[in-house]
Amino acid sequence: MLLSAVDDSAYNALKSIHILLAIVGFGAVFLNGLYTARARRAGGREGLAIAETNFFVSDRVAQYLIYLVFLLGFALVGMSDKLYKFSQPWISVSIVLFLVVIGLVHGMVRPNEKRMIELLRAMAGAPVGAGAPPEAAEYDRLFRRDAAVGMVLDAIVVTIVFLMVFKPT
Repeated sequence: MLLSAVDDSAYNALKSIHILLAIVGFGAVFLNGLYTARARRAGGREGLAIAETNFFVSDRVAQYLIYLVFLLGFALVGMSDKLYKFSQPWISVSIVLFLVVIGLVHGMVRPNEKRMIELLRAMAGAPVGAGAPPEAAEYDRLFRRDAAVGMVLDAIVVTIVFLMVFKPT
């Protein structure tokens, strides 16, 4: 016996939570590139503070909300009384894309941003007017990589939203 079906109160409550978590979780990281660019532009201790705060929100808050979005998506499919199935292309492609996002975040973005924060810490203590510190070149290289991967991640998230809304077959 099912505990719920599409469009009943339990299903709609869970779907509402799923959507709210997606808004907050993905929303918190969707503009990471802007924060990273602002940290780069500000430099020094201000740039470091921006980068550390952005990393904290992404790594310690948004990440867990995003995992809950994924789990609640599975619950919604299970509660749909077989209206939605994992074999439907919009669901299976969304799952694969989500796993690609998680792989890129854990394999590239997080290590990249941790290193960028280390470099910002080193550069924040550099004497003013002494020219570019030696860490600047590595930071710029990582910044460009982070921006490129960030654009790919944003495009994937937009694609997943499209799939969830339009449910193409």
